[in-house]
Amino acid sequence: MNEENKARWYVIHTYSGYENKVKTNLEKTVENRKLHDKIFDIVVPVEESVEVKDGKKKVTQKKTFPGYVLIKMVMNDDTWYVVRNTRGVTGFVGPGSKPVPLSDAEVKALGIKDRPPVIDLKVNDSIKVVSGPLENFIGIVQEIDPEKRKIKVLVSMFGRETPVEVNFDQVEKV
Repeated sequence: MNEENKARWYVIHTYSGYENKVKTNLEKTVENRKLHDKIFDIVVPVEESVEVKDGKKKVTQKKTFPGYVLIKMVMNDDTWYVVRNTRGVTGFVGPGSKPVPLSDAEVKALGIKDRPPVIDLKVNDSIKVVSGPLENFIGIVQEIDPEKRKIKVLVSMFGRETPVEVNFDQVEKV
């Protein structure tokens, strides 16, 4: 049985307004500590809402649960410590300090699906990194991993082509 089969969804409580920062910090920690095999997905639930302003329709994303972030992970002392000590995290949802995983019905009710996101990129497409440490870098897609929601991109850094891995939501097609 691989680790992802043991992973469950948990709810992290954060300071309000820090949800995306917590998600980014956790993603960096997963990357730095090589925890890809223990922490699989981090989600800030959002819903689209349409606002009409000055006669123009504007689609905005509103946080469904302000102050909360969902994380799919294998719970152990190390992963608990990493998440709990991430800047902006106030704790896991559950009695005392014991995190309680979401039931399958709750995960389904929240609309979280373990689905590869639809992305209109192909190998050799040009992209621009729109967030993260490589923001504003332009690169060429080398590889797409829908399972991990990652893209391997060649960017020109320090005068030479360097392969980097970024999340789907960090890039846009040029």
